[in-house]
Amino acid sequence: MGLSPQDLLSDAAPRTVPTFAEYIERVGDAVSAGTRRAYDPYWRRVLAVWGERQLDEPTALEIKQLAERTKSTALVRGNSRGGRSAAENMITALRCVYRHAVADGLIADAANPAARVMKPRRLASTRRALSDAQLGEVVAIASTTGNDPALDGLLLRLHTETACRRGGALALRPIDLDQQQCLIRLREKGETVRWQPVSPTLMRYLCEHADERGRTDPREPLLRYGRGTPLTRRRYDYLWTRLGKHLPWVATQQVSMHWIRHTTLTWVERHFGYAVAKAFAGHTGRGDAGTTATYVRADLHEVARAVAALTSEPHPLVATV
Repeated sequence: MGLSPQDLLSDAAPRTVPTFAEYIERVGDAVSAGTRRAYDPYWRRVLAVWGERQLDEPTALEIKQLAERTKSTALVRGNSRGGRSAAENMITALRCVYRHAVADGLIADAANPAARVMKPRRLASTRRALSDAQLGEVVAIASTTGNDPALDGLLLRLHTETACRRGGALALRPIDLDQQQCLIRLREKGETVRWQPVSPTLMRYLCEHADERGRTDPREPLLRYGRGTPLTRRRYDYLWTRLGKHLPWVATQQVSMHWIRHTTLTWVERHFGYAVAKAFAGHTGRGDAGTTATYVRADLHEVARAVAALTSEPHPLVATV
């Protein structure tokens, strides 16, 4: 064809590596809303210190230094662990940016500096299952105090029965209720979707809540404030702050709705085994259980059995087995 290797090389114009200010904005448009919300505080910090630098300029050492500065300036809370999570999240946020840069061919995989920075070792969680007495105290206070005890009582029942995450509850819509089979469709982190059995009582409460608080579009959020606006994450903060004022141990141990998830899943595992607890939680990976988990997966009927035992109510799916 009359072409030499030099001709081919001369036609291949090198790609300009963008700055962090240019590229982070594009990455933000490519990830999910949850990922963007989690990484945004760390991306803003990167923009503040490296905004005009090109992606291929920082070294692994500089990324490690930035993570350590983030750790040392992390906000101190009652459950803080010296900023370890802040450092880990900074590294993870940068890995997300560089992963997209590698996929776009802007830098070579071997030249990815964030991949060469070790994340801090994650410490064991201090969360644990609540005792029956503690859970009873939480439910009693939530259902009898505050500016909307009916809403807070429903929230606690929803999380206790399903062990759902906060995002799954907030994303629940009227269209996600299968009233006949007592199933709700949960959409949670990682864009996972699953049907979760609930008791007839909880299903009735959810339907009544939707009707009473101005359900119009079945594809709009189900959980709403008394004035009809959709629930936000701030309701959870308000709820647990209030509970901490009535129950000192809640404030001291920094109890949150995720403790309810621990409580339910611990009970399910003790009474129905690991496979049912894994399905109940909506976990899809093999994790520490290895390949065996592939062969002992629990189905929807087994989860429904656990819900029936947990709530002491019959479930439609149990009767069909």
